Amino acid sequence: MADLNQLKQKYAGVISTIEGFSDLGATVQEVDLDGEKLHLKATVPSTVIANRAWDAIKQADATYSDLHHEIATVGGAEQPYTIQSGDNLSKIAKRFYGDANKYREIAQANGIADPDKIRAGQGLNLPVLS
Repeated sequence: MADLNQLKQKYAGVISTIEGFSDLGATVQEVDLDGEKLHLKATVPSTVIANRAWDAIKQADATYSDLHHEIATVGGAEQPYTIQSGDNLSKIAKRFYGDANKYREIAQANGIADPDKIRAGQGLNLPVLS
């Protein structure tokens, strides 16, 4: 018989990744057992956030054979984001893509010539990156 607590621990990174975007509307609705699998039902605001959740799933278990997931994307592919005080493009890239070096792609997608010249309150559209 599957152990709910063991499976929750195994996929804790996935749950915390989704919850880490709650400020943008991501929610975890259910975490329970579905037979021998962990059932995870969540909603994320964009494909960008869904991809971060997938990265966390693959990090926990590349086959995810003991996970039944229902991660619904309720928005578009890109993730709108308003720059906060203390942000820089590397920090944003690390949060949304797991790689601070993706800051160049964010700058290019948003027509930012100098990645060091951003300001709080400025809007970005974070693209889906491969």
